[in-house]
Amino acid sequence: MAPGRIKGRGSAWDQPGRFESTAVDASAQADEGWEVEAALPPGTTVVEERARSIISRNSSPDIPFSQSINPYRGCEHGCSYCFARPSHAYLNLSPGIDFETRLFAKTNAAELLRAELALPGYRCEPITLGANTDPYQPIERRFALTRQLIDVLSATRHPFSLITKNALVERDLDLLAPLGREGLCSVMVSVTTLDNRLSARLEPRASAPARRLRCIRTLREAGVPVGVLVAPVIPAVNDAEIERILEAVAEAGALSAGYVLLRLPHEVAPIFRDWLAQHLPDRAAHVMSLVQQLRGGRDYDARFGQRMRGQGPFADLLAQRFAIALRRHGLDRERPALDCSRFQPPRKPQAQGDLFG
Repeated sequence: MAPGRIKGRGSAWDQPGRFESTAVDASAQADEGWEVEAALPPGTTVVEERARSIISRNSSPDIPFSQSINPYRGCEHGCSYCFARPSHAYLNLSPGIDFETRLFAKTNAAELLRAELALPGYRCEPITLGANTDPYQPIERRFALTRQLIDVLSATRHPFSLITKNALVERDLDLLAPLGREGLCSVMVSVTTLDNRLSARLEPRASAPARRLRCIRTLREAGVPVGVLVAPVIPAVNDAEIERILEAVAEAGALSAGYVLLRLPHEVAPIFRDWLAQHLPDRAAHVMSLVQQLRGGRDYDARFGQRMRGQGPFADLLAQRFAIALRRHGLDRERPALDCSRFQPPRKPQAQGDLFG
């Protein structure tokens, strides 16, 4: 069982991942007469690692990009609903509390990117930074891996997009603004709710809703194309806000918007159920009943075409409401295509440097 709430964290769930064969149950130890020390609130630890490759590729028909980079594993934002949490199970760590407190920084990310872009067979297609974990989570202030990656992409004129819910992205406006004006980059800001109290519980270490709206405005005023992801849409939690969110982001200057339904793969389902029990116990059963109506009677349906939108009358209603609000606020335009025509592969390092280049 999860130990309850931990202030400033999205999940207190400390169960091992699905690949573990053994687990320690502290409550059982106490029942047997063992003395169990009270755990201190966990701090954030970061392991610096040397990755072997940096560009991930996918051919999923419901994902609008084929290449992505995640400079960090785990995410300190602590979003209780994060679909990437199960990835920590591959590290023999808990997808719950470990995912947001035991992080990994790929310190050679920029070096690897430069090398992969220089490969003779490399084909330029837009790269998305932050497809799984947020590239501007708090530890980016210390490591600046995302900024290093942007430096490489800028130098090679390689198009890219960013997905974030942290206003730290404004730090890199000196790079993003000229690239945005040239059609080489865009930013997608995730806006889950306009309710500060709900946001603090759902995504405790991400930027507050009003700060994200101000970030959208700042990026747009600098010339960066900005879209918004209303993600995830959670029945009976934030779905009533769809129209208000779209109105607010349109006023802030967003050019387009999309949404993704709550996804609960693998360990995310029990983690989110525990979050509901801790924070919204009066409606937890109702929320999960609606989720299962959207997922064919299950907590999750991983099929392409279903996992992002769900199915059934409630899913149809969400899609209709979103489409109407998009049109009302002028957010139904297509995102501008990023320019791949100006890509310049990095030059291979010369034995005598660039003295005679």
